[in-house]
Parts: sequence; structure tokens; C-alpha cells
Amino acid sequence: MSQLTNTILDIAEQAAPALPPEALDSARLSLFDWLICGLAGIEEPLAEKLRHMAAHEGGRTASSVFGGGMAPARTAALVNGATSHALDYDDTHFAHVGHLSVAIYPAALAAGEETDASATDLAAAFLVGAEAAIRVGMVLGPAHYNRGFHQTATAGAFGAAVAAGRLYGLARDQMRAALGLCATRASGLKSQFGTMGKPFNAGIAAANGVECAALAGLGMTSCEDGVMGAQGFVSTHSDAPGTEIAAPDQFLFGDVKYKFHACCHGTHAMIEALSEVRPRLESGLDGIASMTLSTNPRWLKVCDIPDPHTGLEVKFSYRWLAGMVLGGQDTGAFETYSDELAGNPHFTEFARRVDVTGDPGLSDMQAEGVIVLTDGRRLEFSHDLAQKVASASLETRLRAKAHAVLGLGAEMIGPVLNRLPQMSASDLGRIVRGQA
Repeated sequence: MSQLTNTILDIAEQAAPALPPEALDSARLSLFDWLICGLAGIEEPLAEKLRHMAAHEGGRTASSVFGGGMAPARTAALVNGATSHALDYDDTHFAHVGHLSVAIYPAALAAGEETDASATDLAAAFLVGAEAAIRVGMVLGPAHYNRGFHQTATAGAFGAAVAAGRLYGLARDQMRAALGLCATRASGLKSQFGTMGKPFNAGIAAANGVECAALAGLGMTSCEDGVMGAQGFVSTHSDAPGTEIAAPDQFLFGDVKYKFHACCHGTHAMIEALSEVRPRLESGLDGIASMTLSTNPRWLKVCDIPDPHTGLEVKFSYRWLAGMVLGGQDTGAFETYSDELAGNPHFTEFARRVDVTGDPGLSDMQAEGVIVLTDGRRLEFSHDLAQKVASASLETRLRAKAHAVLGLGAEMIGPVLNRLPQMSASDLGRIVRGQA
């Protein structure tokens, strides 16, 4: 058995009292953020289509669905994963190279409702699942992502399987089998970015996790080590896998980053930097002769769409987003990203003045550049998302995000921050269904 697989199994077996309080606090904040994103995505066309599919399929109504109703656990996980990623407003873990909450919390909620778990047990299951997904993502490495795979869906599926398997009470051998089954099930491509297929990838990960955990619980067998074994997931999906594996007691989830702009997280360092520069502009976009942005080369294949044609594509366009920030548009409001915005001639013209280049010396959480004004002045900008932010400050910003996105509906999810230990998975399900 490989070191990676053994590490994941060790993490999955950790008792709740042994989990680091700081990491559990991050899991609590991510649960709150995931609920914001899921409730906000209910009216998205993707969400409506998947709810229709769930209703059409029917079956055992065991788990709650964003937008109302209940469905079989696997189907609910699919709907909720895709719905909560539909607005691309959810948290990111850059070492994992993907979004953890939208792949793992839907699986944890689906399994937690089935097993009548407490909300605390559900959050603990999410945390160990996230730690597993981070380690798989780090071993798959940048080569996997750069090759075209969407790590939210691939590495995330393993985390979803661990979270669901923990709540289903899988023994160690059964959890190993769930990981093996997930190795032949996990999938998701970056070619879907800018379409409904991207959030669908998150739903796939959640559904695959529930399915593989459930089948392992029923006794379905798999290869000995589907993750790292010969012709296993890593060897077939990465040309340059990483070799460093964090110990089971070294928790990494606390480095999760939350979104306060409703677009690809790869653009957020630029947005934060330009937000600091904007007050120094006297003539808005008209006073800018040119702008040069340097970013990690990884993002050039992700969020550098030079000429977006839809609101979804705008979320992956450095040039458009730069114009929006410097032009005073609200990048935190998801309604800003309309198809009409993609055709705005003012931003189209400004985009021609923006040059985006890759700099391998920058991490994927850094951005820097120079704005040259028409009067010849130069304004340098930079930002690093790796800067630590206190938990209390994050909670304040997340509450503000909830009110901005959900309005009065934000009060419904307040208990997640105030009294999670007194809640059950069923209580969380009622919030998801809009019945809290």
C-alpha cells in the first residue's frame, strides 16, 4: 500500500476530538460560505435543469436539494455540488488546485442526512475529506491541472468519497475500496470552463464520492491501491507527480481562501491589487494608456479569455475584469456578469490596451503589474492572496457576502456560525431546502 493511500486512510480514521480546532473552525466558515453559494445559485439555469432531472428520475427521497425537495443521496449530491459552484463564488485551496467545499460538502450532507448525523460530525467528515483531497491534488501536481484536468472534480471526488465513507461508517478496508472505486470514476476537464460544464464538474465529484462510498459499504471490491498503484489514478493522470505527502496530523485545510469576487479565483490577486490603485485614477479608463499584468503561467490557460462572448466567459477574462475594476463595476455582485457586459464596447476597447504575461517567478496567488496613464505616470500594483487573514475578519466578510448575495435570506444561515454544535445534518438540510 502506498504512503499516500495509507495517509488518507489514517486521516479518515481520526476521531473528532483529535481534529485541530483551527481546522474545524475553517470547516465551519466554509460550510457557511458553501450555503451562501448554493442558495444564491438556485435560480441559475444549470440548477433548474439538474433539479428537473432529479425529479424525473425519482427514487428514494433521502437528502435535501438546493431549491427545495429531496432526492436519492447520490442525485442530491450531484445537484447541490453543481448548484453551489454555478456562480463560481466558492472557496479555493491553491495547494489542492481547486474548490473543496462544492465537491465535498454536498457528499457529506447527503450521507449525513441518510445516517442522521450531527452537524458537527458532518463538518468533521468534510474536514478529513478535504485533507484527503488536498493530498491527492498535491501529488497529482500542476502537471495534472496544466494537462487539462479540473482538480475540483478529480482530486475532489476522492475527498467526497472519504467524507461520505466516514459518515457511512466504513471500515478501513471498505474505505480503501471506496478510494479504489473512485479512482476509476473520478473525472472532469478544464475545457468546460466558461460553460455549465464547469459547475457540473463539482456535482460529478460529489456524486462520485457518495456512489463509491455506498458501493464500498455494500461490499463492492476494487484494486488494492487505485490511487497510487500500477496503472492507478496518479500514474495515468499526471506526468510529473509530486512526492511530498503531509503527515496525517499536519492539517492543511486552514490555508483555504474565500471568494469575495464572483469570478475565477485566479483573477482575485489582480482584482485586489487594482482595487487599491483605482482611487488614484482621476479619469477612469479613459486616462489609462496601457496596462501590463504579470501572473503565474498556469492561469493563462484558465482565466485569460481575451474576447469573452458571455457573462460566464467574462469570469475568466483578465482583460475584462481589469476594466470592470478600474471602471467601478461591482465584481462581487453575480448579476454584474451578464451577456450584455461581454459585448460592452467600452470594455472591448480597453481590453486592447491590456497585456497579460506569465511569470514563473510568481506563485499562483500573486499578481503584479504596471498601469501607464495618458500623462505618462506609472502606477505599479501587486497583491498576494497568501497573506493570512484572521478568522474573525473572515467571518465578518463572509457575513457581509451573505447579506449582499442573499439579502434577508442571510439570516437563515446565521445559526451555522452561531450554534453549529447544537444542529443536525437534518437542520442543515432544511436550510438547503429553504425551510429553516
